[in-house]
Amino acid sequence: MADLYPELKTIPLAKEAETKAEGFPELKNDLILRAAKGEPVEKVPIWCHRQAGRYLPEYHVVRNTADFFTICRTPHLACEITLQPIRRFPLDAAIIFSDILVIPQALGMEVKMVKGKGPVIPKPLVEPDDLKNLKEAKSVDLTKALGYVFEALTLTRHRLEGKVPLIGFSGAPWTLMAYMVQGEGAKSYYKAKAWLYRYPKASHKLLQEITDLVVRYLVGQVQAGAQMLEVFDSWAGDLTQSAFAEFSLPYLLQIASKVKNQLRVKDISPVPMTLFARGADWALEELSASEYDVLSLNWTVNPKEARARVQGKVGLQGNLEPSILFASEEDIRREVRQMVQAYGPQRYIANLGHGMLPSMKPEALATFVDEVHKVSEALVEDEKTAVGTVCTSKCVIS
Repeated sequence: MADLYPELKTIPLAKEAETKAEGFPELKNDLILRAAKGEPVEKVPIWCHRQAGRYLPEYHVVRNTADFFTICRTPHLACEITLQPIRRFPLDAAIIFSDILVIPQALGMEVKMVKGKGPVIPKPLVEPDDLKNLKEAKSVDLTKALGYVFEALTLTRHRLEGKVPLIGFSGAPWTLMAYMVQGEGAKSYYKAKAWLYRYPKASHKLLQEITDLVVRYLVGQVQAGAQMLEVFDSWAGDLTQSAFAEFSLPYLLQIASKVKNQLRVKDISPVPMTLFARGADWALEELSASEYDVLSLNWTVNPKEARARVQGKVGLQGNLEPSILFASEEDIRREVRQMVQAYGPQRYIANLGHGMLPSMKPEALATFVDEVHKVSEALVEDEKTAVGTVCTSKCVIS
């Protein structure tokens, strides 16, 4: 491993030039940006949720040096982990190594990453009166509270050397609220959902505060070097359709609109934005009418039906069932082939329907990436041939 990843022995700190969000290397692969904007591509771009993480042996070399949030708060370590899958696979995007729960931390809550359990908030919100213990979004000093994420983005953008675009991200308001009330990961988030019904006024107040901070955070990420953004509403599907319409959708719409507007005010071109409202498949029509450029889908959604429902208003991302990566190489390639053919090669970004799992083998992801590129390149060539044939026929007839 040392030969393949010599920098793991001594991960370099940022040089002065790498701390400035300027003079970034020229981008060599803009496939994912073109796909997100609906521009023609020569093959389908691919990246994976949690592509930087525990399934990679080299991740543990870094992880064993510090706890999870220390790594997140240490720019050169977060950068190193972000770059690891880019060195190993011909992926078409990098996503900064961080966590959605940095937002509750910025609002004043303690969040711990407990081994074998995941994120835990020792003092969750129990009743509306607890909101007074949180900082107001407008009073949060972004540089002080979340500057380490911005520094990691800037450093990573430089060290990517233009190989692929860099994605920034945030959790969505409802999903963040779910953790803040529940106090830990859960199957149903019944405590958080009970808040919505017992304390609707307080819930809206909290959701708006989170939204306001998320907007500032995402704008800051673009200023730091992020070239694309994704908003994760991981627990959207835990809500009823009416609860989603009241307590999630309005805030998701605000984020896309306000982030893009604030970037324009700062004379910065808005970057493509993706929304992953996991499990909220019934809201595709409403979400496709938003200012998001791409909707990420989980594996329960039929690609052709999704295409028909969004009516070309947005691009689509997804949605291979993650467990398929435990299958044989032959089976992985077959499933990937069927998925890419169902979506078609344009305005589409290949990804998993959720994320990489710790027990997965890197070789499986390599197969996934290879098959996406191979199949989609063939589809694009077939389209060109078909167009050429039609043109020739028309020319002959005329």
